[in-house]
Amino acid sequence: MKTDQYVVQSLQEPANLSTPEFAAMYKKFAKRVLWMDSNVVEGAFQMNTAWYFGVPELDPVFTEHVHNYDELIGFYGSNPDDPHDLGAEMVVTIDGEEHTLTKTTMLFLPAGVPHMPLSIKRVDRPVFHFSIIISPEYGNGGAYK
Repeated sequence: MKTDQYVVQSLQEPANLSTPEFAAMYKKFAKRVLWMDSNVVEGAFQMNTAWYFGVPELDPVFTEHVHNYDELIGFYGSNPDDPHDLGAEMVVTIDGEEHTLTKTTMLFLPAGVPHMPLSIKRVDRPVFHFSIIISPEYGNGGAYK
């Protein structure tokens, strides 16, 4: 079909997304589901999805960085009886201020605002994570480096 190019059902991560050491560590606490950017579908903006199911051995897991574009990040609990319960505790820093997350959360990070580190303190149930950047691909800050 002429629209098949717009349907992505398998993970196509960028080869240079992270170091081999970080990728091996990431797989111990998270499972990336899908990745979208202009390298996967021409003209697409960047989106990442993953399940977090454990506490990483690296704390914090992501270091402070800045982008020259806006970013939207989500952490969703997996309890169907209480979708607002994150089922985890995470601490994220935005522009030097720490926020403790225990409820389903979306973060809007304007361009130029320093954000992270992210510290995952506990995970009682899987947490669905996504990030969206209105840019053809992820970069300019190296959160995964």
